[in-house]
Amino acid sequence: MKLAYTMAPGRGDTDLVLERLAADLAARGLRCCGTVQINSERADAGPCDMDVRVLPDGAVLRISQDLGPQARGCRLDPAALETAVGLVTAGLSSGADLLIVNKFGKHESEGRGFRSVIAEAVAMDIPVLVGINALNRPAFESFAEGLAIQLPSDPAALMSWVKDVTAKADEVV
Repeated sequence: MKLAYTMAPGRGDTDLVLERLAADLAARGLRCCGTVQINSERADAGPCDMDVRVLPDGAVLRISQDLGPQARGCRLDPAALETAVGLVTAGLSSGADLLIVNKFGKHESEGRGFRSVIAEAVAMDIPVLVGINALNRPAFESFAEGLAIQLPSDPAALMSWVKDVTAKADEVV
């Protein structure tokens, strides 16, 4: 199975690492499918806005909701997330060398979100790279049934893994 995950130490760092990796791979001719997250600071100093860009060059969707300055808890917009899931599913069926999922989060932990897309890609023998955080790591490990490998968030290490698991290894140098 070609399933891996990465975790970066700082808030939003995994998002940045995966976004840069996706851009580097696209520039080298690899067909990446999936999502990368883009966080935008807000002028009102509230929590950042969260957007995902559907790979390879698809829509940018706002996946966070503005719940007001006093709100606590999850700001994820489930409908926007499911729209992204639908777009990625359609892209995956068109063929991909790699699936990148920006985050195995609460929805995936509960059986929703990108969980079925990850499983579909694995079944199609398409390598999958997932960003996770410490909170959702146990749920991801349970989902992966011990078959996923952890990769350092170092761009060179991620690129090396992609090279090892893709059919276009000679092109990804």
